[in-house]
Amino acid sequence: MFKKHQIYKRDKYNMLTVEVQGKTLIVREISDQWGEECHTFVSRPEMLHWAENRFRPADFVGREEERNEIMESFKAI
Repeated sequence: MFKKHQIYKRDKYNMLTVEVQGKTLIVREISDQWGEECHTFVSRPEMLHWAENRFRPADFVGREEERNEIMESFKAI
């Protein structure tokens, strides 16, 4: 059984989840703009590195709290 973590969900077309499959972490990002993207990581640090680059502070100017919540969700996995 895989454990699934929801990082955020704005609606059924904009969400990001992480599935933990043993040591493998699968990030599924669904957006109404890009469709579904799937990223597979073999370690938690690798996933967190991707998340730091994907959710850059410069992209969240004025919305720092939203970014902090997203990053805290990743770190909780």
